[in-house]
Amino acid sequence: MASGSMMAAKPERHAVKGAVMALCLLTAMNFVNYLDRYILPAVQEQMKREFHLSDNQIGSLTLWFFVAYVLASPVTGWLGDRFPRKPMIVIAALMIAATNLLTAYGHSYASLNLRHAALGVGEASFGIFAPALLADYFADDQRNAVLTVFNVAIPVGAAMGYLFGGVVAAEHGWRMAFAVSAAPGAVIALLILFLMREPTSGDGDGTAVKARHGMDRGSIGSLLTNKAYLCSIMGYAAVTFSLGGISWWMPSFLNRVEGRSLAASGTLMGGITVVCGLGGTLAGGALAQWWSRRTAKALYLVPALSAILAVLPGMVCFFGPSRMTISALSAAVFLVFLGTGPVNAATLNAVPARLRATAMAGQLFALHVFGDAFSPKIIGMVSDRSNLRLGLGLTLVTFVLAAAIFFAGARYAPPLTHSLEGAAGEACTA
Repeated sequence: MASGSMMAAKPERHAVKGAVMALCLLTAMNFVNYLDRYILPAVQEQMKREFHLSDNQIGSLTLWFFVAYVLASPVTGWLGDRFPRKPMIVIAALMIAATNLLTAYGHSYASLNLRHAALGVGEASFGIFAPALLADYFADDQRNAVLTVFNVAIPVGAAMGYLFGGVVAAEHGWRMAFAVSAAPGAVIALLILFLMREPTSGDGDGTAVKARHGMDRGSIGSLLTNKAYLCSIMGYAAVTFSLGGISWWMPSFLNRVEGRSLAASGTLMGGITVVCGLGGTLAGGALAQWWSRRTAKALYLVPALSAILAVLPGMVCFFGPSRMTISALSAAVFLVFLGTGPVNAATLNAVPARLRATAMAGQLFALHVFGDAFSPKIIGMVSDRSNLRLGLGLTLVTFVLAAAIFFAGARYAPPLTHSLEGAAGEACTA
């Protein structure tokens, strides 16, 4: 009888129409999103010389980006839980493309700050709507696999931003890099408009899942007492402080400290990010998928191990001999990206279906208020007063903090409801 009851409670997972198409299109847009974001670090040495900027001022560009990002997040989260997300994703994608095109025509430091603020609004919208929409297509035990695929775009897009920005800027100047990058986002926005459908909120869960876990109810205030959710977003915020600072300043580190050319620095950083970041994302997703069949804590333990293991190679990279910089950086990037897919799945699995966009807004708010909104500026300030090695060394402290938060969060991990055998793998391979 007990066995029969358990079988009855097991939710039937049926494919939501258009799920694979949505995953492909949104992953493509996420790729463009990160390509656009990481053009600036690749070309900032040229911009610094043209506008006669200090490291502190360069760091402030990303501060304005994240101020707008954070201020937009509560509004976009509220909208995403109440209105169709597909048209808002299209608008956000077109806004990102238009902002990049207009950047090519900026001729003052103030215009660059305005550009970053506008880009922050567009990226905040997409970053909230897209994962919440994917969660409605796929069941909770599939989300780690699906979000691993979606987040593969982070290292690949960032790498292409470094490579594309560095090479184009070396040949044609930094303005051309921004002008050309506008086209892919506009094209993908139109494909989303015509090819992607809008699922019903909670489609991927099924009514059995919501009834079993009481996830058909909830309020925004409940997120503030949800320990699984809070540990997920705050641990991720600490990682983001480190990752944001490293990704922003590492091309400059390779250029100034290692003596490499602007193009070579961008190419190296891009190559390391795409190979090691992609490898880490896929490896972490696979590890969490295997481990989560044994314990739901895996979605927290993989990010915890990711953060703590990155400390040693990071220390060697920043303070060790030059001959070890590239190998240490490669190891650190691989380890940091292990937790990317699992932590996003942990966030979405910890909240009710009707609060997913709001929960993602809360995550993005935490990531940037406590994460990378200030880390480039803080590192720049330390660099101005001492050197870039010490500035980047601050990121090692927040890696340790992140690991501690994730380990604590594993205690509160909600149980996973397993869908039909093999469904998660099909989501990744379809």
